[in-house]
Amino acid sequence: MADDFLSGTAFLALAGLLVLLIIILWIIPVRLWIEAISAGARVGIGYLVGMRLRKVNPPAVVRPLIWATKGGLDIKVGDLEAHYLAGGQVDRVVRALISADKANIDLSFQQAAAIDLAGRNVFEAVQVSVNPKVIATPRVAAMARDGIQLIAIARVTVRANINRLVGGAGEETILARVGEGIVSSIGSSDSHKAVLENPDSISKTVLSRGLDSGTAFEILSIDIADVDVGKNIGAELQTDQAEADKRVAQARAEERRAMAVALEQENRAKVQEMRARLVEAEAEVPRAIAGAFQSGNLGIMDYMKYRNIQSDTTMREAIAGSDDQQSSQQGGGQRPRS
Repeated sequence: MADDFLSGTAFLALAGLLVLLIIILWIIPVRLWIEAISAGARVGIGYLVGMRLRKVNPPAVVRPLIWATKGGLDIKVGDLEAHYLAGGQVDRVVRALISADKANIDLSFQQAAAIDLAGRNVFEAVQVSVNPKVIATPRVAAMARDGIQLIAIARVTVRANINRLVGGAGEETILARVGEGIVSSIGSSDSHKAVLENPDSISKTVLSRGLDSGTAFEILSIDIADVDVGKNIGAELQTDQAEADKRVAQARAEERRAMAVALEQENRAKVQEMRARLVEAEAEVPRAIAGAFQSGNLGIMDYMKYRNIQSDTTMREAIAGSDDQQSSQQGGGQRPRS
């Protein structure tokens, strides 16, 4: 029993010692410290322990320090740790500094850290500064003065401007300005044929406007990759204008017709009213004659003359009506009997 108790106690002590050793090795990254010492980076073991206590991942700071030391850069581990605590990408900044140093680009650690904290990829910016980048614009449609639409595609070669990465506009602004310049250049051309014959005039005009001011890039060249002929916008506009004028004319004609119909109806109403008044006046004639007989103003001979005149008038109207009817029948093509 005593031997079993001693063996169990020894096992527990050995396990506790092993756990304690693992905790110590985690707190004190001995392997990382050996890597730094072998690479010539100045990092003390106590500083590594302090990084653990400050909740800093030691490999994320020490390994970029080793890269910088091997690359010939003099960077303090405290600056790297401060950039890590600020939320920056330490490895990206160090790679950017090494690339800039090899390419003879003046870039300090403070400037690189500021660019990284601003949300830009400082390593990619250094690469674009060394190797210019080509940006293709979308299809830009514009109309020349002769009414023909042209669709152009341009390729813009840019180089990153390290000094304007913080606060400078990005690629979207470059593309917008180049598109605006293409539209303005084509729109100022008298004929679309002149643009097709000399497309480099667009790039020269656009490039001379200094479109890279206030941006994080420097425009090296603007090349027109393709120019296609689109629609005849001028003819379509004229057709649409003619159609609109036609509709306006039709509306005005319809308005005049409605006014004429209304006027005709008004005239008919007036004629009917005059006829009603005439009938009413004719109905008063017998009464007037009767009144004249009663008052002695009209004698029997006068009345007989009135009746004779009325009969003559009726006969003349009948004769005139029959003559008009015969002339209309002869004009209609009726032949006389043989």
